[in-house]
Amino acid sequence: MVSKVSFTVDSPAGRQALSVSYERLGAGEPLLLLHGIGHHWQAWEPVLPVLAQERDVIAVDLPGFGTSPALPQGMSYDLSAVVPVLGALCGALGVERPHVAGNSLGGLLALELGREKLVRSVTALSPAGFWTESERRYAFGTLLAMRRGARMMPLPLIDRLSRTPAGRAALTSTIYARPGRRSPQAVVAETVALREATGFRRTLDAGRGVLFTSDVPGLPVTVAWGSRDRLLLRRQGVRAKHAIPGARLVRLPGCGHVPMNDDPALVARVILDGSR
Repeated sequence: MVSKVSFTVDSPAGRQALSVSYERLGAGEPLLLLHGIGHHWQAWEPVLPVLAQERDVIAVDLPGFGTSPALPQGMSYDLSAVVPVLGALCGALGVERPHVAGNSLGGLLALELGREKLVRSVTALSPAGFWTESERRYAFGTLLAMRRGARMMPLPLIDRLSRTPAGRAALTSTIYARPGRRSPQAVVAETVALREATGFRRTLDAGRGVLFTSDVPGLPVTVAWGSRDRLLLRRQGVRAKHAIPGARLVRLPGCGHVPMNDDPALVARVILDGSR
């Protein structure tokens, strides 16, 4: 059952209240799951049953996405602002140094949490921040086109498209290698989440100058990349390995940019192995 937690964060206007939506299930060592830009916690649903057998899993809607409100007025979506928010979230949930797994934007945040020693292990699935400038422009242009399309389509059309494999491919093939596996309800929900994400544009703007070039020493790091990632090309995984020499680099055959849907068993195994 989805819950909300409220806590306070530092902002240019002083301490302000913030609430975050999350799903929590399972038992064991804590595992924080962070989705990508324009998505919501439900991106992790395909892997939750397996992860929850071994972990206390907390899948969150990042601020400004899903049903979590945007960051307070005056706060930026830079890494330097969002990472302390996630640290405060863990404190509010009574969790100290969880394992963390993230996808895309969430992968970048996971690595930054690792660099700040706020977590005990990191698994980053197609993390942002290892692009060239031309690759970044391509990815951002694609994301903006997806957002524009989601906002232009009336809900009845989205619903109608979601009912056929071809329609689900039209809506989600940029991020999934196997969009037909996604349920119609999930496709509608994530298209609406992309359309209504209040933090989308500010997150994109904050990411324009981001390059992750620092090592993440002192804790286990896994970087995994789908062989069919059409948004952040898999050669970026090699750059991630160069930046983080101690990281385990894993290939996800047949998976797209959001691999949890394309091969749930493989992705769950990679996350559990990375957090042991």
